[in-house]
Amino acid sequence: MAEFRYGPVELYLVGFEGDRPDPGVIAALNKQVSGGHVRLLDFVLVSKSEDGEVTIIEVDDDEEEYGLDLVVDAVGITGEEDIADLADVVPPGGSALVVALELVYQRALAESVVASGGVLLSYERIPAPVVNAIADAAESEGEQE
Repeated sequence: MAEFRYGPVELYLVGFEGDRPDPGVIAALNKQVSGGHVRLLDFVLVSKSEDGEVTIIEVDDDEEEYGLDLVVDAVGITGEEDIADLADVVPPGGSALVVALELVYQRALAESVVASGGVLLSYERIPAPVVNAIADAAESEGEQE
């Protein structure tokens, strides 16, 4: 059976005001990582001044300074081009975290698919707010019938 070192990775861009993420965001991330649901592969802080100058800080040796109770496993997995593209979305005077998360459960799924001779032809993620809005609309429609 094929054995993968990593499973699929998702990049999240989490915006916030100021130069530090809210402790609640960090606590939620810590909870997911310590629970074994995801593995943190990269954690990059992007800030944009009012005049559009971008500052990028790759958090690698000083996780505690940012409130992380865990280790970033594969610093640098997010490419410079990815970070630059994501930084374009950050508004002037704002900041954001670029977080690369391995979806741990999907590693075993990917290994099984490859071992069975299957090939992943397409993959899409539907954001949680969209899924919940669709489910709410369908539920409301069902109640009206």
